[in-house]
Amino acid sequence: MKHLRLGVNIDHVATVRNARGSSHPDPVRAAMLAAACGADQITAHLREDRRHITDRDIERLMMESPAPLNMEMATTRDMLAIALRHKPFAICIVPERREELTTEGGLDAVAGFDALVPIVGALADAGCRVSLFLDASKRQLDAAHRLGAHAVELHTGAYANAMGAEQLAILDGLKSAAKHGAALGLEMHAGHGLTYDNVTPVAAIAEIEELNIGHYLIGEAIFVGLEASLGRMRTLMDQARRQTKMVQSGAAS
Repeated sequence: MKHLRLGVNIDHVATVRNARGSSHPDPVRAAMLAAACGADQITAHLREDRRHITDRDIERLMMESPAPLNMEMATTRDMLAIALRHKPFAICIVPERREELTTEGGLDAVAGFDALVPIVGALADAGCRVSLFLDASKRQLDAAHRLGAHAVELHTGAYANAMGAEQLAILDGLKSAAKHGAALGLEMHAGHGLTYDNVTPVAAIAEIEELNIGHYLIGEAIFVGLEASLGRMRTLMDQARRQTKMVQSGAAS
């Protein structure tokens, strides 16, 4: 079973910085610390309204971050031009509405298929790993495969916001989607709303190779520091994977 990678989203370090219109706290410094603490990549969403991450942040992350950059972007010409100029390791294409507080659901790769074709193609030709942020729908995963995306990040927001039987049902959907996507040859990722309390069942899904977590980790870091925040999440992820490996080994014997 592959190592479960952790991508740390630093958007909300920039949110705090921008609240005062100053240079502190520096999201690039947070990226460097996260990398030193074991983050496998740094995730940053350059939104159209630049409410947190800025163009200069992307420039500096490309130059200074020791961990590869996973840049989240909407499907606009402006964002495509920026992505092609910097050519980060990875691009995750996400839906975006200016009035939302945070990304509220997955991209509709079925309805937006024709518009996505040239964007995915251009980014892949530039050497970027292209991921689509999708809900756990086999139709959406099939569309991502036809588009030539390298990966899909499953939106876990509904799972994170649910409780009890509803949460278990949504988890089953995530498991089914992860299996379906992996069978298509897509690299499966997950993220949104993951916390210490809910990450274990998602991290235990064998087909998922990467989790992207930001808001919760940055929030916890206010109280315990970024190293401790990331360290506990990393421990929970690793424990979940070890348990999955034990279950698989037991089933095979």
